Amino acid sequence: MLSIENLNAAYGGLKALTDVSVKVGEGQFVAIVGPNGAGKSTLFKTISGTVTPVSGRITWMGQDLLSIPPARRPLLGIAHVPEGRQVFKELSVLENLEMGAQSERARADWDKNLEQMFALFPILKQRSSQMAGTLSGGEQQMVAIARGMMSSPRLIMLDEPSMGLAPKITDMIFERIEEIHSSTDVAILLVEQRVPRRSVRATMATSCRRAALRSRARLSNSWKTSTSAPFIWACRFKPLTSRGD
Repeated sequence: MLSIENLNAAYGGLKALTDVSVKVGEGQFVAIVGPNGAGKSTLFKTISGTVTPVSGRITWMGQDLLSIPPARRPLLGIAHVPEGRQVFKELSVLENLEMGAQSERARADWDKNLEQMFALFPILKQRSSQMAGTLSGGEQQMVAIARGMMSSPRLIMLDEPSMGLAPKITDMIFERIEEIHSSTDVAILLVEQRVPRRSVRATMATSCRRAALRSRARLSNSWKTSTSAPFIWACRFKPLTSRGD
């Protein structure tokens, strides 16, 4: 579905991505884990189109994604939940969710998606008329994820959803992410600095590849992250209660 091959990106003269290759198949959950400065968010920005790579290929459903304007990429079924949540603070919770439903497919699925998101995050239904900027950090993260899901995506990219959250709230957010994976056909591409313990217990790594963002990729059987080396781990997950894929 999504194929990234030998991707290179830079800010000025500073390399951020070097020869990065990642693949995400239909309905898969792929986690990219690594320290700050490894280039995880830059990878997402190249997929969304806010950063133009120096070289390499990104293919989406057989199309050359780099030839498609950034504004059109969400309409293809790619949702990006950015680092730091970035909700529309002066809009209500419901209006934030409406901002996610811009495509024809999303508008047709509005009622179904809204019901699903309110079932997934009941507090959002209770606070649907409340300004998003007055919510807690955890509630804002729920809004950001729900807004992405309201676009009826085929792939949702989650950039460090645990950032700034208490451990208990982080566990709850990851439980909801796992529920999205187990109950829908939406593929998930997640970046984090670490894999929360509960998420590790609830999922099973079926493959894990060490990908270098500032030097060439190489394979490894381990998936512990280093806090100093500029590497990430690209790990593919499968629920313990598999849907058979």
